[in-house]
Amino acid sequence: MEELHWTIVIVGVAAISTVLTALLTYRKMRKKVAYMLDALEDKELNFRFDERHRPGQSFNRILNRMRNIFDKERSEIIEQEQYYGLMLDHVRTGIAAIEEDGRVNYCNRTALALLGIATFGHIRQLQTVSESLYEAFQTVADGTEERASYYNESGKMTIALTSSSARIGKKAVKVIAFNDISREMEENEHQSWSRLIRVLTHEIMNTVTPIASLSETLLQFDKVDDGIRNGLDSISQSSRGLIRFVESYRNLTRVAAPVKKAFFVRDMAERVINLTKEQASEAGATCTYIEKSEDILLYADEGQISQIIINLVKNAIQAEADKIEITAEINLSECVIINVFNNGTPISKDSQDEIFIPFFTTKQDGTGIGLSLSRQIMRLHNGSLNLTRSDEEGTVFTLVFK
Repeated sequence: MEELHWTIVIVGVAAISTVLTALLTYRKMRKKVAYMLDALEDKELNFRFDERHRPGQSFNRILNRMRNIFDKERSEIIEQEQYYGLMLDHVRTGIAAIEEDGRVNYCNRTALALLGIATFGHIRQLQTVSESLYEAFQTVADGTEERASYYNESGKMTIALTSSSARIGKKAVKVIAFNDISREMEENEHQSWSRLIRVLTHEIMNTVTPIASLSETLLQFDKVDDGIRNGLDSISQSSRGLIRFVESYRNLTRVAAPVKKAFFVRDMAERVINLTKEQASEAGATCTYIEKSEDILLYADEGQISQIIINLVKNAIQAEADKIEITAEINLSECVIINVFNNGTPISKDSQDEIFIPFFTTKQDGTGIGLSLSRQIMRLHNGSLNLTRSDEEGTVFTLVFK
């Protein structure tokens, strides 16, 4: 009987010990699981459970296996993100993911290049570039298109923006895609003006040429009264002057194709300075050249590009500038940038958007063809010519060769 009693006691103690051990083991296991879940939630995988000693060896091995699975999944996701990021960096569309508070979750290299900024962390950065650009990023919505024009180191830019809503994790984001449509707009504008000029010149020439010819024929008769002769002479001269004027505008629609060759910008700039030296000296102006990148080589029609810069220098002299500065550099996009600065009378804000329009001129004896023709030449070089600044501190025209 006594033996049975001690047997029951031993069994009870063993049972209690087993239960206590199980409870302690369960608590330890629960703590380990809770620790692992907290670490995974914080995206922290720098932990590992001891598999060398019992108890808990097999359980620790299971937890470590789960941790390795999560680590492998995270590495694959990071690799996929890098792959897709690399793909997006090579597309010609700017892409930016903007959070609700304006923070930039992601943007590709094209976006930075189009916006002309080195980093893009918040859309308020765009206010320093252009207020209209900042507003466009704020207001663009799903199913709509916004446009914004601004200036960066490449000159005047016009971009078209579209947007779509998405979620990254728990965050709502607006994915904005935008493209440079500057060249497309310039090309459409050029084609419109070309068609208009062809029609106008054709109609004017058809009307004026017979008048000029008839007046000259009548002047050959000896019996024409002196008063009539003077009138015919005036008609003849005016007609011929109008014909020459119309012929100058025909040049806009038939600019010769550039004959390109490689040359140093420095040499071309020095020739331009020498050609305009006398005119600048008479006006009390000095013209200098500054090269911001070493040995800039340009592949273009040197004669045509020289003519553009000569025209800009002469315009600066006529604007009563006493300081004219030609600078050249290669930007981060490997484009050759030539700026022509002058401190003369600034171009009025009303005229700044019109100076490249054919027929428009601010000079009494101007034809309104110089800047239009210059822009057409740059277009044939796959480049651009823009007015990038005109205020009391100075006026800058920028030539960009892509």
